[in-house]
Amino acid sequence: MRIDRTLIALALAFAALPANAAPAPAPAAEATQPRIFRSEGQGSFGGVRLRYAAAVEEVLLPGASIFVTSYVRSDVRDAVSRPVIFAFNGGPGSASLWLHLGVMGPRRVDFDDPTRPRTVAPFATVANPDSPLDVADIVLIDPPGTGYSRILPGGKPEQFYGVEQDARAMVQVVEQWLRRHGRLNSPKYLVSESYGTVRAAVMARLMAGGPTQTGSMDGLTLNGVVLLGQAMDMARGAEGDDRAYLAILPSLAATACHFGKAAPGCTPEGQVAAARRFIETSYLAALHAGSHLPADRKAAVAREMAALIGLPEKDILAADLRISGAAFARLLLAGEGRRIGLYDARFVLPSQGAGGDPVADDPAMGQYVPGFVGAWSDYAAKTLKVDLDIPYEPIAFRDVNGRWDYGFGAGVPVGKNYAVDLAVAMSRNPAMRLMVGTGYYDLVTPLGSADYVVAHAGIPLARTSFHGYPSGHGPYLGVEARTALARDLRAFVSAPK
Repeated sequence: MRIDRTLIALALAFAALPANAAPAPAPAAEATQPRIFRSEGQGSFGGVRLRYAAAVEEVLLPGASIFVTSYVRSDVRDAVSRPVIFAFNGGPGSASLWLHLGVMGPRRVDFDDPTRPRTVAPFATVANPDSPLDVADIVLIDPPGTGYSRILPGGKPEQFYGVEQDARAMVQVVEQWLRRHGRLNSPKYLVSESYGTVRAAVMARLMAGGPTQTGSMDGLTLNGVVLLGQAMDMARGAEGDDRAYLAILPSLAATACHFGKAAPGCTPEGQVAAARRFIETSYLAALHAGSHLPADRKAAVAREMAALIGLPEKDILAADLRISGAAFARLLLAGEGRRIGLYDARFVLPSQGAGGDPVADDPAMGQYVPGFVGAWSDYAAKTLKVDLDIPYEPIAFRDVNGRWDYGFGAGVPVGKNYAVDLAVAMSRNPAMRLMVGTGYYDLVTPLGSADYVVAHAGIPLARTSFHGYPSGHGPYLGVEARTALARDLRAFVSAPK
């Protein structure tokens, strides 16, 4: 199931930015010995009091310096039997601080109310009892060009800035960390978000090895993969492909309920179920009919759709029954002079004065990003003891996203459906399990897209669990979503092997 063109451009591309708009930062100096910054901590996680060792450590690959942050429980005797979670975000030019300070790390950004986000410094972190550190050690990876990770002199962007190149490099990072820490025989999990789900799917295919994969039988099979805000289908559909409108409808219905634009007493879960029924009974057939759909039937579908997603019938008819996430975000609260976020529809800003940047001017990204970036700065220096003369890169739109090769040349945001790679990995490994989590209010990688992609890729559904959360593209913003996600992560990792 593809994501529509507008949403791909928002979430993943930025290829249109001119390469000469600003000079890229100078490459880091060639390192000879990996740099490691160590610290220690303790806390209660999942109700378990424990001590842990933290390390921001460098992994050196030919042509790149990659930093990972690890949290390893230090008060256990048998470390090898403990699972290891390797986590990363997407972009593809995004660092891992969103998962890191959102749910995975022992401390999180102090941010719990999307209706009143703090957007100016000072920002802070607080203890995070939802971190799954009680059930697994955690390693957060920043790919080259993100975080503190850099391409070294002698290295070239095309070695790393592409689907296959990136996945191969990240497999090497995982293997180096496992060897360095004596954990090759530990249970292994990937937790991924957004474009990171593409990375996870391709990594899962590569990790076992084979003559056509890595040239060797590497044997690094995974116990499980977690996909949050999945974006695995990068195949661009032609004009007239209606799947994106089918995929986003449940998320539009849930969002309408959140803002009181649907039936009184509705719930997000109920709206999602109602939208799925509407798709099966009416909407799919109406879109399939196209211009053959009779006017009276089209009007009836528009009325039913209006009750479901909270938009006037006239707007739905004007759009020929096809409402995109961007149009919905602009229209739902237009009568109140407000617009909602695509990355998390709970976030709202005035319509007046809206700029044209699809990310910086998004009501969600524009309001929650500053807290993560500001909180990380203090946390890295004061708690993790990082002492690097390197700027931390949260999201590198121009220098990474704009150069990315999805298989059709650098900067062209199209590719294939990488869910097939995950299906191949699960076919090879009959014990591997999959967890798919999506925010109800994510209008970039919506619920319906996750359902469709997984169901049509050959992924074994008997080993797959689906979860919806009252959040957006980052399904950990807000107390209710974060605690539910943490509960599901614990259950997934702790399930009998």
